Amino acid sequence: MKVYTKTGDKGTTALFGGTRVPKDHIRIDSYGTVDELNSYIGLIRDQEMDAHYKTILIEIQDRLFTVGAILATPAEKEVLKNGELRLKNLGIIDSDIELLENEIDKMEESLPQMTHFVLPGGHPTVSHCHIARCICRRAERLAVHLSHNEHVPEIAIKYLNRLSDYLFVLARKLSSDLKADEVKWIPRK
Repeated sequence: MKVYTKTGDKGTTALFGGTRVPKDHIRIDSYGTVDELNSYIGLIRDQEMDAHYKTILIEIQDRLFTVGAILATPAEKEVLKNGELRLKNLGIIDSDIELLENEIDKMEESLPQMTHFVLPGGHPTVSHCHIARCICRRAERLAVHLSHNEHVPEIAIKYLNRLSDYLFVLARKLSSDLKADEVKWIPRK
């Protein structure tokens, strides 16, 4: 099987189910941003950190493939001709969100309470987490935008929302673990 198919040479691509749309379609932008996020989380996972974080990041990357598949499937293609769900073995479930919430809660137990906004930076790994958080927020905004006109399962948007929270807290936790400076934003008086 060749990597290149030439079917997209004129600026269109296929969604799950075969429907062709322009490559700048909001659905493509939405799941493409999830793919960008997944790649960036791979970069975070390649940094030196506790093995537990890496295990969680792999789980997140797996879930992001699922979110991408959900976003790549138009509502009219969710059910196959034989009546089965196209993504029957895929889905985001409540326990996926609970995992993120539990991890956030565990990390926050050892962190000081936030009293100021935190400026991104202090260590390259921390900065990568903040960039991934921003990509995640963009993916969430695009999924919400898509949902205004097409079906997007609410749980996929909820997962992206919680993931951005996780990435923020992971950045704070890694700042602490790596003994990096956490710079607080102080507004002008």
